[in-house]
This record gives sequence, structure tokens and C-alpha cells, in this order.
Amino acid sequence: MKRRDFLGSAGCSLVGMMSASNALLAVEKEKLAPPPPLPIRARYKIDIEIFEARTDSWCHKKGDKFSYPDDSAKLCPWLLSSMRDFLLLLQNGVTLPWDYKGTPYEKIIDANGVTTEFVRCPDPTSNLVAKITRMRV
Repeated sequence: MKRRDFLGSAGCSLVGMMSASNALLAVEKEKLAPPPPLPIRARYKIDIEIFEARTDSWCHKKGDKFSYPDDSAKLCPWLLSSMRDFLLLLQNGVTLPWDYKGTPYEKIIDANGVTTEFVRCPDPTSNLVAKITRMRV
């Protein structure tokens, strides 16, 4: 059997090899094409205020204010750890649906501007609650 006949019967004809080559070139061209532009993400400013604290608290006093992420090092690590997921969600435009109506922790949920969240420190003796405020920039 001649080599050309063997390759043709095995599906490796010159025409088949050329079409496979063209298909690979098309895939390579797609890889080289620039990706589509990313959608513009909303930007937010996040402030943290100590909403509740014991008067003898060792770390924060009621009314202390911080800007996130600039003042992260000034926050109690336990409090910051308990806020981390909320901060990530708020930074990415997520608004959590619960609102705590009729409590001191009633949230502001404004689709066009300000959104708040309340987070308690995991230290059971601190009675520390932080109010996180997200504002669209």
C-alpha cells in the first residue's frame, strides 16, 4: 500500500490535514483577540462608626469613626474579622435584604446611594456594634 493511500484511509488526507490546520489557526486567532471591555463597576466609599460600646471598652468607644480600608489597622482585629465578609459584599455592590425594622439597628437601603449594615464583635463581653455605611462615589 502506498503511503498516500494509507494516510487517506486513516482520515489523514492532505485536505483533512489542511482543514484541521485552518481550524487550529482560527482558534489561535481567537486567543489573540483582545478581550471585551469589562463593565464599569460602581465605586463606593465605606465608613465604619462604633454604634454601641461599653463605657469601659478597651478597644473602641461609642462614636469612633473609621474609613475603610484606610483605617483598617486601627480597628480591633476581632471586630475587623467579623466585618470582613460584609465589607467585601458592600464593596462589590451587594445589598443584604434584611432590614431589622423596629429595632435600633434598622438599616438604610437606598439603591442609588447609602446602604448600612450593623455588625457585632464576637467578643461576648464587649457589647461592641459597628455601623458600616456604604456610599456610592
